[in-house]
Amino acid sequence: MTKFDVLTIGNAIVDIISRCEDQFLIDNAITKGAMNLIDAERAEKLYALMGPAVEASGGSAGNTAAGIANLGGKAAYFGKVADDQLGEIFIHDIRAQGVHYETKPKGKQPPTARSMIFVTEDGERSMNTYLGACVELGPDDVEAEVVAQSKVTYFEGYLWDPPLAKQAILDCARIAHDNGRETSMTLSDSFCVDRYRDEFLDLMRSGTVDIVFANRQEALALYQTDDFEEALTLIAKDCKLAAVTMSEEGAIILRGDERVRVQATRVDNLVDTTGAGDLFAAGFLFGYTQGRSLFDCGQLGCLAAGIVIQQIGPRPSGSLEKAARKAGLI
Repeated sequence: MTKFDVLTIGNAIVDIISRCEDQFLIDNAITKGAMNLIDAERAEKLYALMGPAVEASGGSAGNTAAGIANLGGKAAYFGKVADDQLGEIFIHDIRAQGVHYETKPKGKQPPTARSMIFVTEDGERSMNTYLGACVELGPDDVEAEVVAQSKVTYFEGYLWDPPLAKQAILDCARIAHDNGRETSMTLSDSFCVDRYRDEFLDLMRSGTVDIVFANRQEALALYQTDDFEEALTLIAKDCKLAAVTMSEEGAIILRGDERVRVQATRVDNLVDTTGAGDLFAAGFLFGYTQGRSLFDCGQLGCLAAGIVIQQIGPRPSGSLEKAARKAGLI
């Protein structure tokens, strides 16, 4: 018997989102469209330079959990915050989304992680992340009963950096498989793939991870190739199930020799691409844990992603469940 559809594990981060011009990125040496890790000093400097901003609980896996709950699914989350103001914001926001979240906060130092996200006129987001307390997540934070009662346990590749978190993820994978459940990961970022390529491939090839999410750039980086077709062929061989997103071209779902192409949802007003991949994973995993076809899962993923990029921030402001029902997907 399962209590949750999906358990997600990730860096518990408060997103601070502000619009800016491209020149601002150039002036402040910010790599456009990437996730830049920064220290506490740079975090304070960039925060001081930001214009009006929106603050909300974020982090890749947290966004996915919130999306699943928004669709009507049962979601749980593991992630570490500090006992401070931003930590309180994170806890309140994710619980308000209907996500089970009981990870115990640590002390006040290091402070809760935050990501300064600068959104340019083309909707591209450039993230500058201070990890702070979130790297303190470890094996002691694993709620074994929650893992055992979740159909799929999903983690973000970003979380593979801290050694304690890595061990917590491996513990969760063992518990999940011991209880006949499945595991999933997102490659997160091509820079993340470059750091941990061999380890990610081992997770896939060993069966530690069953389901992999990637975008086109991450898939190419994983196999160090410029040939997208080659990357698709290889990722299909290396894991049980893969979902590769291609922005406005939609997504390709791969399971063995089976390939399912899904068109992107029509977007009338691209505002902010923050959370697009996270919400695709939310829609896909919601469908998957409800026993839907791969095509339906992909459609749900594209719908959720298409909705979130037409607003500021990675958490849908409206009901994904209503939108999915209107589209005839649930």
